[in-house]
Amino acid sequence: MAVLASQAPIFYAENGCAELSNYLRASKPSMIFVLVDSNTHNNCLNIFLQQLETTITIEVIEMEAGEEHKNIETCSGIWETLSELGADRKSLLINLGGGVVTDLGGFVASTFKRGIPYMNVPTSLLAMVDASVGGKCGVDLGNLKNQIGVINQPEMVLIDSNYLSTLPANEMRSGLAEILKHGLIANEAYWEKATNLEALTLEDLDSLIIESIEIKSRIVQEDPTEKSVRKTLNYGHTLGHAIESYFLTNPNKITLLHGEAVAAGMIMATHLSYKICGFPEKKLENITNKINELFPKINLLEEDYEMVLDLLKFDKKNSHGNINFVLLKDIGKAELDVIVPNDQLIEAMNYYLKN
Repeated sequence: MAVLASQAPIFYAENGCAELSNYLRASKPSMIFVLVDSNTHNNCLNIFLQQLETTITIEVIEMEAGEEHKNIETCSGIWETLSELGADRKSLLINLGGGVVTDLGGFVASTFKRGIPYMNVPTSLLAMVDASVGGKCGVDLGNLKNQIGVINQPEMVLIDSNYLSTLPANEMRSGLAEILKHGLIANEAYWEKATNLEALTLEDLDSLIIESIEIKSRIVQEDPTEKSVRKTLNYGHTLGHAIESYFLTNPNKITLLHGEAVAAGMIMATHLSYKICGFPEKKLENITNKINELFPKINLLEEDYEMVLDLLKFDKKNSHGNINFVLLKDIGKAELDVIVPNDQLIEAMNYYLKN
């Protein structure tokens, strides 16, 4: 059974393979292309191909792993490969990987021959609960996150938490940041569940994943093109993306995983929420402590502030020259399009460094 989604059905391990087989029999694609990166090629591809029951020709396309390869040059190489291998408008692209693969692969499919069908098989926690769901796909422009892209729904999303056994701890933690975000924008009960990890079992993790996907799916279904409530999914991402972009190209910094930057961004956004929207101080302290327990401090220095603030002007939520933030009046109660002055942004970064 498909769990609530925007326009794309989402299926879980126990029936995902059957639904994929049904789709292939009904749609009869001319060819199947499986996009992987160097990590999922080694760790996930064989598992997936063993589950793919079809006589249709399958070709595998591999890209380099990492955010630094999420760019138009990689897309160009994949478009050329698709052409060379005879892809047509009835071909199907299956994106098997984390957020970089599902973001970039969706964009490649959406633009090749003006659009071919695609589906996502996320293999990282972050991709399962966030990147693969909702139809946003695209690439970075230099070090600027997700500046080029479209919103175009996949045919389906197949979730199988067994792929998570291939992930290192830092990648699992990165995905947890998006789960925590869903808790903060949705409801306090889910936030508490997501931060109570001491006795977490695999069954509990599956439950967290499903609930997180349901939270995002309900929001996307209500606002598929991000005119209003879908903006809440950017909580912590405005400063988080700017920090991630800055670290990506600064030779003196270690490249951050997306969730590591967003975790820092959520602490800063919650401090701004406290200062501007009256977010409860005790809850600010609890959120700060919980995130700091789960994520190591990033190497952000006061001398970095100016460059980070300069990158904010490229945020996709901006309009009419204003930098727009999503803030919270309380857990589950968002305030959209909040304009924040620079002195409060600096105060929020100072708060992060000192707590």
